[in-house]
Amino acid sequence: MQPTSVYDAVGGMETFEKLVGGFYAQVREDDLIGPMYPQQDWEGSEQRLTWFLVQYWGGPQLFSEQRGHPRLRMRHAPYPIDMAAHDRWLELMGNSLAQIDEETIPPAYRAMIWDHMERVAAMLINRAP
Repeated sequence: MQPTSVYDAVGGMETFEKLVGGFYAQVREDDLIGPMYPQQDWEGSEQRLTWFLVQYWGGPQLFSEQRGHPRLRMRHAPYPIDMAAHDRWLELMGNSLAQIDEETIPPAYRAMIWDHMERVAAMLINRAP
């Protein structure tokens, strides 16, 4: 049986929780982008990113059910996202993605996910160099 979505093809919720968990473990220790995250609500922030990615890749519509339309640019507008923050976000997300084996996320799906991460990171830049 063929998977009906990227979400299903890569192992569903468990895989996205692992991806986001690995990312947040690094963000908490990062001097550049860590301060942009809600220090009193790490778990909530981690959950929201998981919900967003799950929804985007064809899983349950958890983000929309809990938070409404994603409105990514609006939600990120208060944070000074420049090219350095963009690069660091991608570095940490790339590190997390690399920790998930190719059996779980095969190369074709890995490339799709990474392309999405690059596009979203670029879209959220809101400060000139």
